[in-house]
Amino acid sequence: MTSIHAQYPNVRERIINLPNFDQKPIHYGYFLGLNQYDFKFEYIQNYYSELRYKDIAVTQKKGFSVGLIGDLRVNEYINLRFEPGLFYNSRALNYPEYPAFSKESDQLREIKSTYIHLPLLVKLSTKRINNFKPFILGGISTDFNLSSNRKNSDDNASNVFRTVSQHLNYELGVGFDFYLFYFKFSPSLRGLFSLENELIPDNDPQSPWTSKINALFSRGIALIITFE
Repeated sequence: MTSIHAQYPNVRERIINLPNFDQKPIHYGYFLGLNQYDFKFEYIQNYYSELRYKDIAVTQKKGFSVGLIGDLRVNEYINLRFEPGLFYNSRALNYPEYPAFSKESDQLREIKSTYIHLPLLVKLSTKRINNFKPFILGGISTDFNLSSNRKNSDDNASNVFRTVSQHLNYELGVGFDFYLFYFKFSPSLRGLFSLENELIPDNDPQSPWTSKINALFSRGIALIITFE
């Protein structure tokens, strides 16, 4: 029988890269990425009705992420992943003109965060299509903030904004696996949402920086590129 290539000499067979990659029970890799964080505020009860203040504005700045990957195959469509990494970011709080502020610099607080990020994720993938496979993922993570100032006795009166040193998050994401000749390349977009109040109140109960806030939660978005 004459082969298809003999009949159609210009037809090229598609090359499947790393055909047995997904059959490995365990594999490793690393990731690089960019991130951007915001804050969600929960204000005191009369903040809007009686005080008539505006929201505290957050200036978001881009940060970077780097870390390692450990992947455990459950079946053809499900993987468990542990992705410990370092997330660095900076945000600035722009306060309204509270009467207690005596100078313009009182309205600005810059918050730098260096997170040791420890997520446990479930990755749900579709069936592989040639050298391409979409996926979604989700899970929980904990962050250890090395820049929290939790143990600092100074507070906002000395221009020191304090947050807790550890909090829990949930994560959701979507991405694509691309199988290249030597490795698998996977970009994904992820949302990170804190589940715990991160604010440490100032020493003064009437502090204009913290007394009007009941709770403070981080929210972030990250572009993660993995190499496996």
